[in-house]
Amino acid sequence: MHASPSAASRGDLSTERLLLRPVRTADLPAVTRLWTDPEVRHHLGGPVSEQVVRIRQRRVVGAPGVRAVVRAADGVLLGLVTVEPGARDGETELSYQFLPEHWGHGYAREAVAAVLDATLRDTPSVVALTQEANHRSRRLLEAVGMTHVSSFVEHEAHQVLYRRGDRPPTPGGVSSPPVR
Repeated sequence: MHASPSAASRGDLSTERLLLRPVRTADLPAVTRLWTDPEVRHHLGGPVSEQVVRIRQRRVVGAPGVRAVVRAADGVLLGLVTVEPGARDGETELSYQFLPEHWGHGYAREAVAAVLDATLRDTPSVVALTQEANHRSRRLLEAVGMTHVSSFVEHEAHQVLYRRGDRPPTPGGVSSPPVR
């Protein structure tokens, strides 16, 4: 991964194949697909309603911590990677969504690894949450060096919490009781 200080301060990162930058107005059609595509949203609670999409569209352009993942070769938006400081029990949470036609090419792994490494320069640990049934996401998180620290039920689904960094796990790992 390469990032100049000025690019990093704007939120831009680059890898061999990708540019990770703030969301622009021109990205909204692809970003809206991420929120409404049933395949993308299968493990994320289903497609987002039209009303919520309109609210998100107003907030996502230039939003801190939200990076559009763009293929450097042709400028195509592949997905989003989001970092939210203090989101889960005071820890920074990383999340991501990619359009299905770009799955299986290593883009998500490359983007998540770049954002995770950059984030860990400024915070002691990062967590990520995925549904237990989302095997692709679990493999990705393990591939970028995250460790499974707890399992629990949230949003009426079995979830797994992963962490990378030096923060010791809290009892149960999250505010919800672990599933036994």
